Amino acid sequence: MKELTDRVAVVTGAASGIGRAMAEHFAAEGMKIVLADIEQEALDEAAAAFQANGATILAVRCDVSNGAEVEALAKAVVDKFGAVHIVCNNAGVVPPAGPLWERTEADWEWVLGANLWGVIHGVRTFVPIMIEQGTEGHVVNTASLAGLVSVPWLGIYNVSKHAVVTLSETLYRELAAIGSQVKVSVLCPAWVTTRLADADRNRPAELQNPEREKNAQDEAIDQAVRGFLDSGISTEQVATAVVEAVKQEKLHILTHPESVEAVRARMEDIVEDRNPSDLPVF
Repeated sequence: MKELTDRVAVVTGAASGIGRAMAEHFAAEGMKIVLADIEQEALDEAAAAFQANGATILAVRCDVSNGAEVEALAKAVVDKFGAVHIVCNNAGVVPPAGPLWERTEADWEWVLGANLWGVIHGVRTFVPIMIEQGTEGHVVNTASLAGLVSVPWLGIYNVSKHAVVTLSETLYRELAAIGSQVKVSVLCPAWVTTRLADADRNRPAELQNPEREKNAQDEAIDQAVRGFLDSGISTEQVATAVVEAVKQEKLHILTHPESVEAVRARMEDIVEDRNPSDLPVF
């Protein structure tokens, strides 16, 4: 999709982080922007900022883990703008880091609800609309480098993001098989400077874990994750890569060149029939 001016982009998780940066970059291309987020106060602030910059927007509070709310989002988009051309299924969370066997059922429900079901609902709701339009379209699903390799202590996150990668690759092939003009990208960044480590600010009350004091291991892992995030690339760099991928109809978006070695090591371990190598630094 080379021409973006006056087309409509829907971005979930748009009030902060990568989502907001993507929305800003699409707005700079002259697109009409639909900002969707679960965090009302942040969404209101983002909407005011976009309007102040002259963007044409629609802001909708949406919990992407809830299929009915995603369907309501799609209806609001079509009612407002009459069409949708780019959908970024971007909203996501990360659970407390630690061993898989210590993760609770609530952890699994929360993370898979946002990271995987959010993408599933986005695809099943928006893709039929985009196919029916018969025009160019593009779906961008936010996964992670954790969808291509298996990082210890982030097991639920890995599971959700691996699922998003294969969902996206399958969707790419299926749309190509029917000759659709709708294309697909899957975003797989490594560390990015965001508030992902504070995602529990939006965790539903019914999926909270019982209060417990963090032990030394919990603290060490948490600090390591925050350190990696703080040293990551900017959300603007990620958004630039996304816009270029849409224009080039590129499936996989890897924003960190150094992360390719980690992916290569995993693939070589598989084809060489050997146990996992140590992960390269990325």
